[in-house]
Parts: sequence; C-alpha cells; structure tokens
Amino acid sequence: MFKQKQNRNFSEILQRLFYPKGGWRRAIIYIWYRIRRIPDPPGKIGRGVFAGVWACFTPFFGFHVLVAAILAFLLRGNILAALLATLFGNPLTFPLIAAMSISLGHQIVGDVPVNGVDSKSMLIHFQIFFKDLALNLFALFTERQADWTSFAQIYRSVFLPYLIGGAIPGLIFGVAAGWLTKSVVVAYRKRRKAKAAKRKAAAAGSRPRSLLKSLLRESRMNKPTEGSD
Repeated sequence: MFKQKQNRNFSEILQRLFYPKGGWRRAIIYIWYRIRRIPDPPGKIGRGVFAGVWACFTPFFGFHVLVAAILAFLLRGNILAALLATLFGNPLTFPLIAAMSISLGHQIVGDVPVNGVDSKSMLIHFQIFFKDLALNLFALFTERQADWTSFAQIYRSVFLPYLIGGAIPGLIFGVAAGWLTKSVVVAYRKRRKAKAAKRKAAAAGSRPRSLLKSLLRESRMNKPTEGSD
C-alpha cells in the first residue's frame, strides 16, 4: 500500500522536463480539463489564460508564474487559469519564443546583438544578467564595489530586445488562446446543460404508468355519481 518513494536522478528529471509522464498529449488534455471546469465566467477564465500565455513571452525566467498572477489580477482574470496557462512556456517552446522575441526586438530597437547572441547562448546571458543583478544589489549593503558593465551590456543586447520583441507575439498568442479558451468553456457548459436537461426530461418521462393509473382511478372514485344530492 505504502510504496517507498524512489529518488530520481538528474537524467530522469531532465527527461520528465522535456517529456512528461504520460506524454504531452495527456498533459495538454489534463490542462484543458482543469481549465474548462474552473467555476468562473468564461470571460474571466479567458483573461486568465491570456495573462499566462503572455507571461511566457517575457524575459523574466523563473518568475513567469508571478507575472501571470499579477497580470491576471489586474485584468480581473482567473488566477488559476493564468497559472495553468504558463505551461505554454516549456522546454520545447522556449527556444522558439526566445529566438522570435530577440530577433523581433532587435528589429524594433535597431540594435545589433553583442557577441552574437542567439538562442543557444541566451540562457548563459540570462544567468549572467540575473547573477550580476543580485550581486550588485547585494553590494549596495556591503563594502563590495558594484560593477554594472556586463549587466548593462546584456540588458541592451538581450533583455531589452526580448522584453520589447516578446510583447507583440505574446499579445497575439495570448489573445488567440484567451478567445479559444472562452469559446471552449462556453461550448462545454452548453453541452453539459443540454445533457442535464435531457437526463431530467428522461427521468420525468420514465415514471411508472401505475402512478398515472392510480391517479385516474382516484379521480373517478371522487367524481360524484348521477342522482346524488
């Protein structure tokens, strides 16, 4: 009954990260099942999904859930739907999102990537970016000298283009996902309501005929006979 929990090694964790247990199809079906059964108006659920998908196009890696929750709160969307929708960003989609966002961002900003930033080296640049940010903020309270050189360089070449370039496709994909979610939830609830009405009608029509006969017999017995006072 109580099985000992087996510790997974790094390769198994990495495998589950790219291919969840049961496959992506099962994972997607489960997410849709959870979203459509959220007890909120369809429009509110759709706004939550929009927030979650849009957050995946921001460069705030590790904070997409927080960004999605805050945006859903501001838009008066469902926060649970927003959190579930952040699964749109996963190891399979992030390389495409990053490459598209950075490329579009450089076209808008008109800047050239420093040191040939591409999707492969993006994670390294973001690690350096957040590490320098943390160290420099920590230096404000210590005697350590803050150095913003690499931070500013990566900010101009990666972070800012990603932030600007990701906002546009994030808006497009977010609106599409929110509209699709709202439509699916509306159709699902109409179908459930129709099935419930059908079951109710079937239950009402399947009453025993003996009950109807007994009512007719009782009405005949209570009917006054001819010639009675």
